[in-house]
Amino acid sequence: MKKLLSVVFVLFIGSVMVAQTSITGTVKDTKTGQPIPGANIKVVGKSIGTTADFDGNFVLKVSQNPPFTIEVSLIGFTSKKVEITKDNQVVNVDLAEAATALDEVVVSASRTPERILESPVTIERMDARAIKNTSSPNFYDGLENLKGVDVNTNSLTFKSINTRGFATFANTRFMQLVDGMDNSSPALNFNLGNLLGMSELDVNTVELLPGASSALYGANAFNGILFMTSKNPFDYEGVSVYAKTGLTSQKAAGDNEFADVGIRMARKFSDKFAAKASFSYLKGTEWYATDYEDYNTPGLTRDNPGYDGLNVYGDEVSTMLDFDALSGLPSGTLGAAQVSRTGYNEVDLMDYVAQSAKADIALHYRPFANDLEIIYNGKFGKGSTIYQGANRYSIKNFFMQQHKLEIKNDNFFVRGYITDEDAGDSYDSRFTAININRLWKSDTQWFTEYAQTYIGGRLGLIPGLPPLDDATAHSVARQVAQTGALVPGTAAFNAAMETVTSDPSLTTGSKFIDNTKIYHVDANYNFNKVVDWADIQIGGSWRQYSLNSQGTIFTDYDGSINYDEYGAYMQLQKKFDRLKFTGSVRYDKAQNFDGNVSPRVSISYSLGEGKTRNLRASFQTGFRNPTTQDQYIGLDAGRAILVGSAPDNLDRYTTAPLAVSGTGQFLGFPSSVQLTGRSAYENAFSLSSVLAGTPEKANFAYVKPEKVTAYEVGYRAGFGKIAIDLSAYYNEYQDFIGNKTVLAPYYGQADFSDIHPVLQIPNALIALGNGDYKPFQIYTNSPADVSSYGGSFGLTSKVFGNYNFGINYTYAEFNFDQATDPDYEAGFNTPKHKVKVSFGSTSVIENLGFNINYRWSDKYLWQASFADAVVDARSVVDAQVNYTVPSWKSTFKIGGANIGGKEYFSAPGVGKIGSQYYFSWTINP
Repeated sequence: MKKLLSVVFVLFIGSVMVAQTSITGTVKDTKTGQPIPGANIKVVGKSIGTTADFDGNFVLKVSQNPPFTIEVSLIGFTSKKVEITKDNQVVNVDLAEAATALDEVVVSASRTPERILESPVTIERMDARAIKNTSSPNFYDGLENLKGVDVNTNSLTFKSINTRGFATFANTRFMQLVDGMDNSSPALNFNLGNLLGMSELDVNTVELLPGASSALYGANAFNGILFMTSKNPFDYEGVSVYAKTGLTSQKAAGDNEFADVGIRMARKFSDKFAAKASFSYLKGTEWYATDYEDYNTPGLTRDNPGYDGLNVYGDEVSTMLDFDALSGLPSGTLGAAQVSRTGYNEVDLMDYVAQSAKADIALHYRPFANDLEIIYNGKFGKGSTIYQGANRYSIKNFFMQQHKLEIKNDNFFVRGYITDEDAGDSYDSRFTAININRLWKSDTQWFTEYAQTYIGGRLGLIPGLPPLDDATAHSVARQVAQTGALVPGTAAFNAAMETVTSDPSLTTGSKFIDNTKIYHVDANYNFNKVVDWADIQIGGSWRQYSLNSQGTIFTDYDGSINYDEYGAYMQLQKKFDRLKFTGSVRYDKAQNFDGNVSPRVSISYSLGEGKTRNLRASFQTGFRNPTTQDQYIGLDAGRAILVGSAPDNLDRYTTAPLAVSGTGQFLGFPSSVQLTGRSAYENAFSLSSVLAGTPEKANFAYVKPEKVTAYEVGYRAGFGKIAIDLSAYYNEYQDFIGNKTVLAPYYGQADFSDIHPVLQIPNALIALGNGDYKPFQIYTNSPADVSSYGGSFGLTSKVFGNYNFGINYTYAEFNFDQATDPDYEAGFNTPKHKVKVSFGSTSVIENLGFNINYRWSDKYLWQASFADAVVDARSVVDAQVNYTVPSWKSTFKIGGANIGGKEYFSAPGVGKIGSQYYFSWTINP
């Protein structure tokens, strides 16, 4: 960093020049006469410019003699060009508001600027004005109000964006780019949302492409991609700050205050050098998870001997106790029962503190009097949140940093960046409870005391007690076995928890280690200055993963696991009067898989004079490489062992040794046995067949990349102040990646005849059962056909003069024949019907604005490794009122999310989401 700053300092000193021409002026709204803060003033043909301040005033100094032309623009307004003929010229510009949002310019759809009206695919966007007027507590939450967008709330600070179905919290089918950098955790396999993303003050534009985009953006741009771009310090100078406070309200957690503050500082030191820095910090209270329904059999209570609560951990440790065999009595005298250890509630294992601190530093250098720009960008984030995968994880003091060096102009870019993450003090809540229990009493001792007490109670052998009935005997047995249990909140419990959560071995602890890195390079060149008959672009990318969890997530017990992937693409775009053709093709190759070709063809056609109506159709393919976990995970998650299917991963993972008896059915077998990851893939039985009592070998292949063929048609039109956008799509998936639970027997083809129908992991007296096995959750491709289809309709308009009204509807459905593979879960996780309505105004009266958003979605099935359930239909209302004080350059906002609505589940296991009320003060020059 010191060397880099030294180089930049030298470049800065050598580049300082006295401006030769000065222009001053004011930018106002043609209709209202009000100043337009943030308007862009740029020298045409060069990357030299500035922005209007809060009062619409600007000063532009350039090292160029007149004559030349400047362009004044802002998203949502019609741009205007002004000829500069002399030094110290005063320019007063009035901008007219664009008729509809279809005139706004986007870049991501084709990697080149174009109006939304002419975009070859469906696209949604937000800009600085939309962010200011969002009714959500922050701009990232406000994405949920866009057409076709779903937001899965994992916790207060961690939310997952999704489009067109097949969503989980670790949404690996959706890509998120922040200033061109992938914002996903390479080891934990989830987009970090805005936990460690971009400060609200530094957001310039947000563009979202639903559907496949692999032809331009490669692997993982499979079901959608989100682009967030920040403000360039050459164009946006000054100091901006915001402060938000308010409370979250939830039945389980009560009312809790939160605070969110941020600052952005930017300075253009000369025409050649500019810099910026931003920082934001949020602290609040997470949503509590207090649903204690039994995981396997809804309706069972804690009184049941084998109770396994949804948000109760430690009770996964269970075994079948045959009381007749243990007591030497005839079969059927006392019977047998599945018994689980007493667990701890999640609220006893997490502090529910949500924190996010993120910083961004950028140095911009323009060495010549043209549009070439060299950028160093460093992003740093540290946060605490809750993540739900196979288990619930306390992500505590998670740290991620990204460093990017980019060279670009209007025709090309070359960028390279590194992503480096550190899991900090993060831990697995399930294994925290399991190993706290084992600290104060081993499983063997606990189950032995339980069995002895139950038998004694039923036979009347406990002094002072008569013979007990079954329920009472179980209750007394649990009380005796729990003697010495650590009580949450006590010093002894806290000490035990500290011991367990700082221990990375899952046999005794719950901490996970993650120092994984990504090295990424990509480039793009547009031949528009060389070829004039068409717009032609070429590009490519290379990425290397360096997995380093020290064996706590992956099978990297003896060092980092490194593998890479690369790709290249070409795009041609040609306009024929009203017809616009876009064609592209991309080739990608990953180290462990065959190469993949992704073509895309799209056509858009303008109808009528003025080109305010447009038809579009596209065909494209997408692909997704198996994730780092799909390939290299090796993790005992409690209910099942997760094992990736990379060839070099299968033999590295081995289960813990299983001690077996030397008599009875185990006679002739060794005293302990182990399974490898290969056992799960080559010698396993399907779960459904075992539970049906007719065990059959599981039939599946090692995981390989999945592909999608996507067809889309759409129509956009503007009729005066009304804009409509209609689209429909059909996706056909091949080799769809998902999970299956299979059973790997310890002794080859073991006797499954007496297996218990409830899938549990007998960690203790496993030798007492017949047909010993281990459940594995494996990663494979579905042999059945998977497809999805849907559509959306959106309408926006100006009504009652100065009010904005919008309504949209989204339909989504999928096809999967569950009967062809009962153990496979497709995980569509998306409502079939969604309706969203917005109404508001930026100026009801001078400086006063408001916005209201209503969202409704119907019920749907949620499938994930943590739990499956039906998520109920829900209605949500967000609203805000804002008031601007020009003399203070300030905007005040008061609002709330889920106002007056009932608490709802975002997904099974997650705490019910309540209401959030906020007050904010933003100062923006």
